[in-house]
Amino acid sequence: TIEHAKEDATKALTVLNQHLLTRTYLVGERITLADISVATTLIYLYQYVLEPKLREPYQNVNRWFQTIVNQPQAVAVLGNFKLCDKALEYDPKKYAQNQGGKQKKEKEAKKEQPKKEAKKKEAEPAEEMDAADAALAAEPKSKDPFDALPKGNFNMDDFKRCYSNEDEAVSIPYFWDHFDPDYYSIWFGEYKYNDELTKTFMSCNLIGGMFQRLDKMRKAAFASCCLFGGDNDSTISGIWVWRGHDLAFK
Repeated sequence: TIEHAKEDATKALTVLNQHLLTRTYLVGERITLADISVATTLIYLYQYVLEPKLREPYQNVNRWFQTIVNQPQAVAVLGNFKLCDKALEYDPKKYAQNQGGKQKKEKEAKKEQPKKEAKKKEAEPAEEMDAADAALAAEPKSKDPFDALPKGNFNMDDFKRCYSNEDEAVSIPYFWDHFDPDYYSIWFGEYKYNDELTKTFMSCNLIGGMFQRLDKMRKAAFASCCLFGGDNDSTISGIWVWRGHDLAFK
């Protein structure tokens, strides 16, 4: 029934909203197929049902959904997506009339069909891509900006593996034992607009969004960023290590 459908939608949105409270995207710190699939599932809900009052409790989902549908690849398929202003109302009479008319047309169509009709084999048309496939196809191929630089003797993957799996008492000495200063450099960075930071979870999302945008640096760079302080009184600092001695980005 309609009421059951509303209850199911409310439960799903509540769980999703809680999940996105401390996350920028559903999985990791970059857009994945999970984000595209779930967002396309919610399109009709946001287009025809979730008027401003109904979507108000789900601010985290709203932020995430609008981030996905406003990606250039999504806009190329969906156009400029407009959120619902007023929810469509279910009218049982109109539904019954539409269903009745549809069944009548189907019966008439069956009567008009000849009993014997030669079957012609035609080439099947190419399957039209849905929004998720189109967005993935439109995504430009990633190119490593460090390919032109010599690799040296420092194995970044081995260090990251050690850093992830071992205690700092092991991973930090490992770094200094293997670091190659001839081909790599260490940088310290501070966020310039600390006075604009408010909620700590929003600042964490800001850090995650930065890493997502700099994904091309993943293979030849390492970074550790920290948020210090609390709500409305915090700073962001980080240590960077990458191949080469110049700024990786300006």
